[in-house]
Amino acid sequence: MTDRRYSEEEIAAIFSDATEDPRVPPLQAPRDDGLTLVELQQIGREVGISPDAVARAARSLDVRPRAGLRRFLGLPIGVERTIALNRWLTDAEWERLVVRLREVFDARGAMSAHGNFRQWTNGNLQALLEPTATGHRLRLKTTKGVARARMAAGLAVVGIGGVMSIASAMNGHLAADTPSIITVLVAGAAMVVYGALPLRSWARLRGRQMDAVATELALADGEPAPKESE
Repeated sequence: MTDRRYSEEEIAAIFSDATEDPRVPPLQAPRDDGLTLVELQQIGREVGISPDAVARAARSLDVRPRAGLRRFLGLPIGVERTIALNRWLTDAEWERLVVRLREVFDARGAMSAHGNFRQWTNGNLQALLEPTATGHRLRLKTTKGVARARMAAGLAVVGIGGVMSIASAMNGHLAADTPSIITVLVAGAAMVVYGALPLRSWARLRGRQMDAVATELALADGEPAPKESE
């Protein structure tokens, strides 16, 4: 890590993370080839940021979880994060993780375990701890089921309005039935909009929460995964 040089964007992210303040601007314009960790730590010392905090923030760039996104009508309806821990979590670590999940998501949830598989579930929100060849893998995922149901119902209502307009036109009653048809179409469209409006902000919030939990766990000290015998 000491030989790696960080770009301007990475430097901003490191100092933002080290100070836990997303509004912190870049503290020094980097050279064209970037700055090393030692140079970043020196800059941090000058403004009162500990070298350990800078090093931890820099390391977090290399343990970012893999992001996944499910869409409905082009909008984010499901959020997922996956990270390989490359070690086995102990029972005590798993219990502390569940406590952290309850704090972050403000949800009690329920735990279950089957061998090396462990799970914490609160409705559509799930934390899955799964065994791999190198240790446990953590998957966090959730779906905004209510919003999807509202949008699907709204589309169905819009479809009914379309059928009504076709039937009225075929029977020669379109002019008389237009107010009723418009009411149905507007109601359906409103349901779709009502379900769609919070999705982007919801997905961003859940993504940030999952990133924080997964990165925190990956950076925590623990026992390394045992090597497989040959």
